[in-house]
Amino acid sequence: MNRGFLSMAGIPSHTGAKIAGEPPSEGLSDAQIMLRVKAGDESAFDYLVQKYRRPMLSFMYRMAHNTAVAEDLAQEVFLRVYRSRETYEASAKFTTWLYRIASNLAVNHARDTRHERPENTVSLDEPDQESGLTMDVPDDSLSAEEAIVRRERLAAIRQRVQELPERQRIAVVMHKYQQMDYRQIAEVLKLSESAIKSLLFRAYETLRVQLKEFV
Repeated sequence: MNRGFLSMAGIPSHTGAKIAGEPPSEGLSDAQIMLRVKAGDESAFDYLVQKYRRPMLSFMYRMAHNTAVAEDLAQEVFLRVYRSRETYEASAKFTTWLYRIASNLAVNHARDTRHERPENTVSLDEPDQESGLTMDVPDDSLSAEEAIVRRERLAAIRQRVQELPERQRIAVVMHKYQQMDYRQIAEVLKLSESAIKSLLFRAYETLRVQLKEFV
């Protein structure tokens, strides 16, 4: 795990913890491990950060479309998790609680930066958070023309997803990129599953219409 990720956030890191491989106690759920964090087990917190750091970075990158901002927001998520440890109650899945913190933070950031200059948005040369590759990395299987179309399509998708209403955008990112099902998204957003299905239907229909030239 990146120890600097914790130290920069002002979170103590348990240097003697074994965080690779099995969790601090084999067979525990994430909620139970978070209860160990609540009890003062720093190695348990290290484990949760290692497990969810990449998903949080991916989620925040999809929401902010800026690598540096995604890193800062993901760091803030774990800082809030740590600060909330003493009041944590395992009344819901840990991931539900975690993504609720993340989605609220992402929405607040979007609102606070809505009128900032466009250089905060992703560029075609910015590495993809999942692959680490830039969008213009040549693909030997594609012709030059196909590669251009692919770049344009990816840029258009990112832009259109970014322009969706907040709840729709969060639902699409969770469903499409975080592989969360309707029930999980409903728990995070505190909506019914039918409301989530409706939300996603409207979002995907909007994207289908707006991106029909790329389909």
